[in-house]
Amino acid sequence: MNATNTPQSSGGKAMQRAVIAIVILLVLTGLLFWLGTDGFYPWAKAIHIIAVISWMAGMLYLPRLFVYHADAEKGSVQSETFKVMERRLLRAIINPAMIVTWVFGLWLAWKGFAFQGGWLHGKIALVVLMSGVHGYLSASVRRFAEDRNTKPARHWRIVNEIPTVLMVLIVILVVVKPF
Repeated sequence: MNATNTPQSSGGKAMQRAVIAIVILLVLTGLLFWLGTDGFYPWAKAIHIIAVISWMAGMLYLPRLFVYHADAEKGSVQSETFKVMERRLLRAIINPAMIVTWVFGLWLAWKGFAFQGGWLHGKIALVVLMSGVHGYLSASVRRFAEDRNTKPARHWRIVNEIPTVLMVLIVILVVVKPF
C-alpha cells in the first residue's frame, strides 16, 4: 500500500463522497420543493423512507460494533480499527440520515396530516426516544475513541435491541394507525 492509498486517505475520500451525495440530495430536494409542492409529497415520502432505512441500518450496526470493541484490548490494532469504523459510521451515515429523517418527517407530518392524529403523536414521541438513543450512541463513540468505555459487551448487546424495538413500534403506528 503506497502513501497515496492509505486507509485514512481512502476513508477521507469515502467521507467526501458521502457529503457530496448528501448535498446533491438536498439540492435536488430543494429544487423539487421549489418547482412544485403538488408533486413533491411522494418524493418527500420516498426520501424520508430512504433516510429512515439508512438511519436504522447505522443504529443497528453501531452497537454491534461496540459489542466487539468492548472486548478488544485498549490500544490494540483491533481497537483502533473499531474507532475508525465507529466514527465513520456515525459521521457519514447515521448523523446525516437522522437529520434528513427529521426534516422530511416533520414536513410530511405538517403537509400530510397537519400534525393531527394520536398515532402521529405516538410516532413522533418514539422518534424522539430513538433520537435520544442516537445521542447515547454518539457519546459512546466519543468514549470509545478516548478509551473510556466502562460498559461490558453484554451491555451493548442489550442496547443493540433498543433501536429494533423502537423501529417495530414506529412501523406499527405508521401502518396500522391504531389510534
